[in-house]
Order: sequence, then structure tokens, then C-alpha cells
Amino acid sequence: MSDHYSTLGVSRDASSDDIKKAFRKLASQHHPDKGGETTKFQEIQAAYSVLGDEQKRAEYDRPQGPQFQFSGGAGPFDFNNIFNMFGQQFHQPQPQRQQLRMSLWVTLLDIAQGGKRPVSVGTNHGVMNIEIDIPTGINDGDHVQYGGLGPGGSDLIIQFRIHPNPKFERNGLNLTTDATVSIWDCLVGGETQVRDVFNNQFTITIPPLTQPGNLMRLKGKGLPARNTASGDLLVRIQAQVPKFIDPDLVEKIKETQKKSS
Repeated sequence: MSDHYSTLGVSRDASSDDIKKAFRKLASQHHPDKGGETTKFQEIQAAYSVLGDEQKRAEYDRPQGPQFQFSGGAGPFDFNNIFNMFGQQFHQPQPQRQQLRMSLWVTLLDIAQGGKRPVSVGTNHGVMNIEIDIPTGINDGDHVQYGGLGPGGSDLIIQFRIHPNPKFERNGLNLTTDATVSIWDCLVGGETQVRDVFNNQFTITIPPLTQPGNLMRLKGKGLPARNTASGDLLVRIQAQVPKFIDPDLVEKIKETQKKSS
């Protein structure tokens, strides 16, 4: 059995705050959603469940079994030390499960929807078909470990690659898309329609005197993710000049420009 203090990397006289900080750091590093090993993550959780509770920690620190003291020697003699020494000598490390690594290209819609997806995995004996769960909101280049899903029960580690999407720019969970409107809508105001990554349509109102390049926000209409709020959809306004403008109107615009200069 591994020592809980060693698992968290702290000394036996560590404070409660030191134990909590060590747990948070290790849990973040070894979380399965970030490519960590499930077994290691479970060991970290088990260690903190004991050392993070004062009563359980006190019981864990209490010496187990009787101690015998002999006179005329170097001092107290603890039979537990003998058992521990023999235990270390005869302990055989458990073989680590083999790992298979592969890359998988997915679309922006795939990571927005998440859920189950069939995957073909190459083996020495051909191809095996399995089903994996795609985490929503995953980033390009992230690794996810699927315990026991590889050939022969090995762990399958997938690096997710995301195809660029011509309609959306991604920044974390936020998505940015362009909406082209008439220059008159930018001047006097108007409405336009945009679609999110799921192809849902929304109407946005353009305020008067909107500058081309301005961003308008649709809160919560970006990418969803597990255990956190969805990102936003940012709409970048692009102005389009009409191919024909009445000459009289052009002259009035020129006069207005002269007065404002």
C-alpha cells in the first residue's frame, strides 16, 4: 500500500493548508480529462480523503500493532519495522497497463455536441472498432485517456485535433463570426440574422452609428463545456457599401462631411 504522504508529496508534519494545496495541484495535473492516468488520480483522491480529514489523519498516523521494548539494547525495538522491511523486500511492483496513442481529427460541431462516437483503432491483427466519449469544449491538441479501451485491454490515449472552421474563430469557449450588413444599417440601425455552431438562427439588433468591426455579444451561445458555463458568440459587424447610391444623396453626404470637418 502506498504511503498517503508520499502520494501527495508532503511531509508527515505538513499543515492542513499544505496538504490541500498539494492535492489541488496534483489533481489538476493528473485529471483524466487532461490526459492523466485514472489510477494515479484515484490514488491522489484516496490520499486526500484520509489526510484532508483530521480524525482520519490521526487514525492513519497512529502506530498499528503492539510495540515491544527490550532492555540492554540500542533502545525500543519495533516489530512493525521488521514486518515493513520484509514487506519491502518481497513486494512485487504491479505491471503497468500498456498504452496506445493515436490522433483523432474532429470538427468544431463534434466538440460542441460531445457524446459518443465510433472510432477505428489499428492493431497487430487488423482494425478494432470501439466507442469513445468526446468531452465537450475540448481544446485542439488535448489528450484524453480511455482506460482499458485499447487492444488487449490497454489504455487508449487520444490526442484530439480540431479542423478549422471557416465560419467561426475560436478563443477558448467563445466563438466569433462575421455578419455583413448594409452601410445604411450601420448608420441608422437595423436587424440581421446570425447562426451559431449548431445552425440555430438568432436575430440581433444593430444600434444606429455602429462602427464596422464592432462586436456584438450573444451570451451563452458559444461552445458548451463540462462543469462550466458555455462561452459566448461574438458577432463582428462588417459593412457593405451599395453598388448604386442616388447622386443627390451623395451630394448631401459630401455637404454633411464638409460641415463636420
